[in-house]
Amino acid sequence: MSQVRVMLSYDYNHFEVALSTEEYPDLTPNQLRKRAQRLCDEAVRQYQKAKELAARRAGASYEREAYLREIDRIGKLDEADRTVRELAMLKQYQDEEWEQQFKHEYDYEDDELPEDY
Repeated sequence: MSQVRVMLSYDYNHFEVALSTEEYPDLTPNQLRKRAQRLCDEAVRQYQKAKELAARRAGASYEREAYLREIDRIGKLDEADRTVRELAMLKQYQDEEWEQQFKHEYDYEDDELPEDY
């Protein structure tokens, strides 16, 4: 039985994967190492995405309030004085899902990984 372990540090976080030929009897140790490295790389990619969205969530309430202030300002303008951008913002605001732009959720894409991982 062969076992490989890949440890990866990224941004003060540590990701580790250990695989053995007992789990994957048809893979060579080198193929196991590559698979473990791909899993660590995917974990880092997901971490980066989650961190980016967490930063967006932190500023979302401010962005939402600024958006609402802008909508209020645009609403007070005469229709002939509104720019194309302002009209688009009003149209987006009237859409039932306008608030979705301020939601930045992430589920770590927990679906099954492809076989080549």
